[in-house]
Amino acid sequence: MKILGNKKAVLPIAIAAALAFGQQPASAQGLFDMLFGGGIRHNPEGEFPPPPKPRKVQPGTGGGGGARISAPTYNTYRADRLVRVDFKSLLPAPQSATAQDAAFVPSVTGSAFGDALAGLGDYELFAEPDIAKALIAYYSANPDFIWVTGDSPNSRAQDAVRVLGEAASYGLTPADYSVDVPTVTTSATPEERTKELVRFEMALSARVLRYAHDAQSGRVDPNRMTGYYDFPPKPLDLEGVLKTLAHTQEVRTYLESRHPQNPEYQALRVELESLEASEENEIVVDPKLLLKPGESSPELPKLLTLIARSLDDEMGGDYGEILARLGKSEVYDPELVPVIKAVQQRAGMKGDGVIGPRTVASLAGTSKADKIEKVRIALEELRWLPSDLGSPRVFINQPAFTASYIDNGEEKLKTRVVIGKVTNQTAFFYNQIKQVDFHPYWGVPQSIIVNEMLPRLRSDPGYLDRAGYEVTDSRGQRVPSAAVDWGAYGAKIPFSVRQQPSEANALGELKILFPNKHAIYMHDTPQKSFFERDMRALSHGCIRLQDPRGMAAAVLGTSVDDIAEKLKHGHATENVTRVIPVYVAYFTAWPDMSGKVEYFDDVYDRDSRLMQALDATEAVRAPST
Repeated sequence: MKILGNKKAVLPIAIAAALAFGQQPASAQGLFDMLFGGGIRHNPEGEFPPPPKPRKVQPGTGGGGGARISAPTYNTYRADRLVRVDFKSLLPAPQSATAQDAAFVPSVTGSAFGDALAGLGDYELFAEPDIAKALIAYYSANPDFIWVTGDSPNSRAQDAVRVLGEAASYGLTPADYSVDVPTVTTSATPEERTKELVRFEMALSARVLRYAHDAQSGRVDPNRMTGYYDFPPKPLDLEGVLKTLAHTQEVRTYLESRHPQNPEYQALRVELESLEASEENEIVVDPKLLLKPGESSPELPKLLTLIARSLDDEMGGDYGEILARLGKSEVYDPELVPVIKAVQQRAGMKGDGVIGPRTVASLAGTSKADKIEKVRIALEELRWLPSDLGSPRVFINQPAFTASYIDNGEEKLKTRVVIGKVTNQTAFFYNQIKQVDFHPYWGVPQSIIVNEMLPRLRSDPGYLDRAGYEVTDSRGQRVPSAAVDWGAYGAKIPFSVRQQPSEANALGELKILFPNKHAIYMHDTPQKSFFERDMRALSHGCIRLQDPRGMAAAVLGTSVDDIAEKLKHGHATENVTRVIPVYVAYFTAWPDMSGKVEYFDDVYDRDSRLMQALDATEAVRAPST
């Protein structure tokens, strides 16, 4: 059987148009105050002003005091311990001198294999529990060599060993898959040679299975790291892997096909190879540089040199002449301002033309070692996702603060986003877009009711009534907020709260739903000014879109004008009839549509936590033989 791997795809080039910043209507707050008496102002997703000092709750009165609903936590990762493979069931059973029937009957060429099994009696091979189980199950049902022919490793084994030895090119650790290959020695007896070969057979099968698992699913289980990670399992038929390898000569093709087969993974591999072959950046720019047009600094020529090195065809055509003429200048000439703005915008910043620490960091602030680590981490994280990311799809990269709609290899829409604050982090998961809600209600999460609303409600129980919120009890019946004794509750509140559609609604004029246990979705927001900031980790966890109408039009397969027309008709919902996966992702290294890898700040410090998990895995694997 011949296993054909996917050809490496080439990332097409697409240039996303810059989107204009939306502006909040000047009359929105005044209308809100007029209608609701100056209640909750434009604080999206429950970001409420400090409440009055709550009344004291006497002991025994049931008030919950400082009860809160906690966010997910990060765990110290503990990798599964390896187990010693138990070969007892494979070994020939002891037989009496008069026994006529062998306890173990080999198949096909099994005579040599059956005789060799005795060499496993005292063999200590350690592997992951599921791999140890698969080895015994496979060889019990298929008693024959995969990697040995005659008295030496065969071509399959040679190909497999080469692939395992190239693991570093995928950001993996070659030592995790190393196997001692038997060499021809004239001094070895036939029995010693047979023992060496059967042990090599089992060791190579164990390490090939580890490699296939790691390539498909990654080395760590992300869901063990934190509740912020939520990925379905990627089952791998380990016995099936060995069966396939036993019947194909295309070992390399098969093993390489276990890796993600998307252009982004290939671009990251190319970047890793390029970084490892490159020299450390010899140009060091003051990381605290602050330079405005008209000012001067000896650091400026260094920065301009780095910009000139990284010019692509488009920027080279636009700014190559200016950089050639002014590249040595220590004066920040006004002619250079468009160059700096373009560089800033390419890095996801607002492009104000002021050279500051973030601009410097985007060009010279990430060392070669840091970039290599980010790329290796990105490769690991990509193994948690489907091999084919799908088309069309929506891809949200939290550290880049962007969301893109990608169809047929082209980025049709790219918009700025606001993500969760460090204290209210956005989860990392993927799902499928199901619905667009026009003029939505906002169902306030219990965590916001308990942590942010409740302190105010204890002293001002009627403020939800004034501010345009509906309160319902456990039977779904509307009750006035003022009629509830909010002081009687702590972290468990038997009421639901939702905000009615309005100009002040925290979700703005529309939301885009993809059902998930984290209650995260994309939505509009009244707080348009947040999109002008470079660091946009400011929400309670949901994804706020700078261009919600554009995204709604994309996922519904219609025009922005059609979305505007739908919005004229009040509250409504529309199902998304196509299959559109959405990735709420977290990559500090990620390729653009041309394949150029960009680097971003680790907003939630998740890279270091993943490194801890990888180190824990390496520590468990290190003693294995």
